[in-house]
Amino acid sequence: MPSDLISAQRTPSLGRFVVLLAIAGAAMVPAVILRIEGWRPDPLLDTAAFGAAILASGFLLSWGAEAAEKRISAGLIVAIIALITVLPPYAVGFYYAYSAGASPGSNYVHYAAANMTGANRLLVGLAWPLLVLLHWYRTRERAIQLLPANRTEILFLLLPSIYAFWIVAKGRITPIDTVVLIAMFGLYMWQASRKESGEEEDEDDEPGPAAALLLLSPTRQWLAMGALTLVAAVIILASAEPFAESMIDSGRLLGFDEFLLIQWLAPLASEAPAVVVAALFVMSARAESGLATMMSDKINQWTLLVGMLPLAVGLGAGHLTSLPLDARQHEEFFLTAAQSLFGIGLLLRLRLSWMGAAALAILFVIQVALAIIWQGDEPRIISSLTWLGWGYLALAAILMLTNIQALAALFRGLGRARPYG
Repeated sequence: MPSDLISAQRTPSLGRFVVLLAIAGAAMVPAVILRIEGWRPDPLLDTAAFGAAILASGFLLSWGAEAAEKRISAGLIVAIIALITVLPPYAVGFYYAYSAGASPGSNYVHYAAANMTGANRLLVGLAWPLLVLLHWYRTRERAIQLLPANRTEILFLLLPSIYAFWIVAKGRITPIDTVVLIAMFGLYMWQASRKESGEEEDEDDEPGPAAALLLLSPTRQWLAMGALTLVAAVIILASAEPFAESMIDSGRLLGFDEFLLIQWLAPLASEAPAVVVAALFVMSARAESGLATMMSDKINQWTLLVGMLPLAVGLGAGHLTSLPLDARQHEEFFLTAAQSLFGIGLLLRLRLSWMGAAALAILFVIQVALAIIWQGDEPRIISSLTWLGWGYLALAAILMLTNIQALAALFRGLGRARPYG
């Protein structure tokens, strides 16, 4: 049965692609109607409608960018594609940060940081283990093996993770941090674009519906990719504000901490398309590509998403300013940075084993469970974040000290083009 599924996934079909487009379009319709009419029937319905639209739009972006990557290799264009594929979480985060700048004393200041830390921790704590589980299900292998060229991704996960502790020490994300983090992302894309493109990779081994676009003529491919990107971007930008506000209202209506909904529900919806694409890589016998895709997404989140927050706050405030981290956000950011270092430590040997994946998943579940159980008890939550962060750091230190040569190897190839594999 799994082999039939994989075979079906690898067979391009314009008909199947059109059906999926119709499903995605149907998911967007309620949000479009609500947005045009300005009608907000109920916070829970609003959250579902606009969340579904953002989710469907994310799939459109993933399909368009996935196909474009087969046609484009220039570093600048690759960077633009990377920006497009992470538009859903950026749109929601940008709205909260902009509102924080416009209302400095409001809860939006907390919401902006919550969305960012949630998105980052979901990728490492949930998406990475999921890929290992799918790989085991398909092959019964107990680890995903990476390629030597994937040291680029590991290195550029390490650099912003180390820099994050400087942000923690300052207690705020400043415009200077924006410059540094965007520079890191630019360096990452430059380094990644220098990988030799002669890797042994089947041109027809494109997972998912994007393969159908390659059946079209080049002109029609570009038109289709452009249309997918434009429609998705418009829907996401139109849905970001009502989705963000409806989550806050839903939390209040249910008596549930809206902070938790913003930290976990919003990133879960916006990251789902990218995770599905990575999962299809795994189910198509390209597990290393799937994990590398999630690593790249994490780099985008850890550099561009964090770096753009002061810009959004500044636009809302009407002048350059910083995003302050209160006591809880300080520890949320500390925990996020510590989790990143632990994840990097697990990858130093160019593999993610089932034991490492289980550790990531268990620690992630613990932190979410404690936040839910102790919601409303701010001191207790802050204390749990601190202790979990130090626990991650202790584990990361052990891994890095026992893999010191692998750690040094990350820096040896910096600036040199390396074959992908």
